[in-house]
Parts: sequence; C-alpha cells; structure tokens
Amino acid sequence: MVKKISKNTGGERLPLVEEFYSIQGEGFHTGKAAYFIRLGGCDVGCSWCDSPFTWNSELHPLIDTDLIIANAVNSGTDSVVVTGGEPLMWNLDYLCSGLKRNRICTFIETSGAYPLSGKWDWICLSPKKNMPANEKICRIADELKVIIEEKDDLEWAEKYRQMVNKKCLLYLQPEWVKFEAIIPGIVDYVRKNHSWRISLQVHKYMNIP
Repeated sequence: MVKKISKNTGGERLPLVEEFYSIQGEGFHTGKAAYFIRLGGCDVGCSWCDSPFTWNSELHPLIDTDLIIANAVNSGTDSVVVTGGEPLMWNLDYLCSGLKRNRICTFIETSGAYPLSGKWDWICLSPKKNMPANEKICRIADELKVIIEEKDDLEWAEKYRQMVNKKCLLYLQPEWVKFEAIIPGIVDYVRKNHSWRISLQVHKYMNIP
C-alpha cells in the first residue's frame, strides 16, 4: 500500500529509505561524486526493479526534511541525486529549496509517472511500461535513460525518443540480471543508431552503493 504525504505539509517530512555519499554510476554523470537521497513509495512495479524494498512507503519513517538537507550539506557534496522508489510521488519543493539555499545542485531520477515538483538542475527520465511518463517531463528532461530487458524494449525506447526535446541525451541501459544476454543487441543497435549511448551501472562493478 502506498500512502502519500498530504500536500498541506509542503514536503516538510519525507519517507527516507536511505541517504549516502557515493559515486554516480549511471547515465551522463557517471563517475561524479554525489549525495544520494532515496525515498520510499512506488506503485510502478517493475518486475526487474533492483530496489523493491522501497515500494511500500509505510515501511520507511517520515523524516524531517530539514534533517535530510542538513545531512547532505554536512557531507560536503555539491550535488544531490533524489531517487526512489518513485520520488515524484512526494512534494519535493521544500527539499529542493533547502538544497538550493546551500548552493547544492539538484538531480532527480524519475519514471515521470507523476507531476513534477521541486527545482532541478538535471532531470533523468527513466520511463517504465507499467505507467507512462507525462508529456511535460518528457519535454524538459535532460536525459532519457531506458532500461532494456528484451529486444522489443528498443522499439519502446524509440517512442520516447520522439517525445523528449532535441537536446535530451539518450541512453540505453541493459537490465543488470540479463546483461550478458542483452548487451550484444544494444551494442549493435547503438552502432546503427548514433543518437543513442550506452549506460552501464558501473557502481555495481565497483561494489559501491
């Protein structure tokens, strides 16, 4: 069961799953240091999800957002990645405002299934078949990252390529469990379709969160 925070709170408390300072392992910002804030709650329900422990927000305590902001500031980071779960199930205006006041860049990883809140320096859109991304987020996304589990997913990725803006960077990312089976097809596809790049989950190779 997904329990949403009342909009009246303005996002002053959020269901925190975990927070940690690490290295970005996917997409355009691969290799950069960042502070990660993982929020609970997701009803998209991908069968291959690598963080299903986030789905039920009631399993994760509501934490004062001011404390989350303070932890990010004290880490010494200059950028924060908000992820989930599906982080846009929650009002992220308050979180982003606090981070911005401390001159921290704000990045989000989202399926785009919910309306955008918060102010972002970078939006990574990773749409899922179970719940389509809304058109507004498609138009402003900085990065489109499509998880490829089977060959048909490449056609689905092209559908979203047509929906994002022309400056949006395009990434195909092999689903981790099926990497060996699917990566040859992705490599061949990128050779023939030069708009796309390959995203690898390098943090998993480095054995870091």
